[in-house]
Amino acid sequence: MRKIRVIGIGAGNPEHVTIQAVNALKTCDVLLVPTKGAEKEFLANLRREICDRFITERQPRYVHFAVPPRKSDGEYQRSVAEWHAAIAKIYEDLLLQQVGEDETVGLLVWGDPMLFDSTLRILEHVQANARVAFDYDVIAGITSLQALCASHRIPLNRIGKPVEITTGRRLSEGWPAQVDDIAVMLDGIRAYETVDTTDVTIHWGAYLGTPMEIGLSGRLADIGPEISKVRAEARAKHGWIMDTYILRRPIDEVDEDQ
Repeated sequence: MRKIRVIGIGAGNPEHVTIQAVNALKTCDVLLVPTKGAEKEFLANLRREICDRFITERQPRYVHFAVPPRKSDGEYQRSVAEWHAAIAKIYEDLLLQQVGEDETVGLLVWGDPMLFDSTLRILEHVQANARVAFDYDVIAGITSLQALCASHRIPLNRIGKPVEITTGRRLSEGWPAQVDDIAVMLDGIRAYETVDTTDVTIHWGAYLGTPMEIGLSGRLADIGPEISKVRAEARAKHGWIMDTYILRRPIDEVDEDQ
C-alpha cells in the first residue's frame, strides 16, 4: 500500500527541520512539490534545497504540480471546500499515475501540518473518495508563530491567559471576546489597521526563517503605519509576502509562583 508522510519543514530556515523530519525525508521515494506561480518559485526552490541538504543517499523523485487558485468571489466556506476538492483530485491523479503501490510519498508542509494548513483535510477528502488506497503519518514542524516569538524574544502566552489564533478576515470583524492576546495568520487585508490601537502592542514578522526575514515591534498606534509601509515595499520587491503577528492589550500579569 502507498504511504504518505506529511512532513512539517519549519518556517523557512533549513535548521528548523527536526531530526524526525530528516529521517522521514530519507524514507521517501517520491516528493510532491507544489508550485503557485512565478512569485512563489522561491518557496519551491527552498523545499528542494532542504531536501538536497538532508537527503544524502537515496535520491527521491521530484513531482511538481500546480496548485489551482482559490476563487475569491462567492461565499468563503464554499470556495474553500471547492478548492480543497480540486486539490484532492490532483492528489488522487498523482498517486495513481506517478506513485507505485509500494512507494512512500513525502508532502512537505511549511511550518506545522496541524496549524493553518489544509493538507490533512485534503487527504481526508482523498480517502473518502476511495479512488486510491494509502496510509499516512504526520511529522510536526516549527511554526511561523514559534519563529515570530523567538525572533522578538517573547513567550506566546502570558501567565494564566489564553491566546486566540485567528485570521485577518476574522480580526477585521472585531477583537475576539474574552482574550487580550491574539495571534493573527493569513492576513492579506492588513486587519491590524482596523484595531482600536489604545495601548495595543504588536509583534510583526514577515518571511520568517528565511534570509529575507523582517520584523517590527512596538505600540500599534506608533508603528502600525510603518509596518504597512515596510510590508508594501517588501511585497513589491519580492512579488509576494507571508507575514504573521501578535497583538496584545495591557493586563495585570501575576506570577503564578506567588
